[in-house]
Amino acid sequence: MKTPLAIYPGTFDPITNGHIDVVLRATHLFPKVIVLVGRNPAKNPLFTLEERLAMVSDVFKKNPRVVADTFEGLLVHYARRMKASVIIRGLRAVSDFEYEFQMALMNRKLVQTVDTVFLVPHEKYTYLNSTIVREVARLGGDVSGFVPPLVRKRLLKKLEAER
Repeated sequence: MKTPLAIYPGTFDPITNGHIDVVLRATHLFPKVIVLVGRNPAKNPLFTLEERLAMVSDVFKKNPRVVADTFEGLLVHYARRMKASVIIRGLRAVSDFEYEFQMALMNRKLVQTVDTVFLVPHEKYTYLNSTIVREVARLGGDVSGFVPPLVRKRLLKKLEAER
């Protein structure tokens, strides 16, 4: 039997404790997880692709089962190229499900050998997303409970440079 390779795609602008929780849950199910930092032309991220990749890499540098990479274009093309058989998606609320379900069906239509696995983060992260973290930090709030210390430091430095 082939060892399944899982990919967890996202913008990660920045990576949050909720993202990290989903990745760690995925490592209990799959021997290797690629955290895939995407370039989405529809979004205008605070951090560059390289900065987001560096943060993800730093967060997981001591975990040999997690690697970080970047992609652009169709996710299933990346999955096929890497021979990944699973796409991990986090579901925080029922409202996430409809969109994610449609994407999972479309991905399976495009590449039948790739399945989507939905993981639910710990309930303490269900309200958390990168947009909220950026906004709280912009308004001077404490984000230390939402992101790792190295991400908090980079976020505050980036926001300071914007002012």
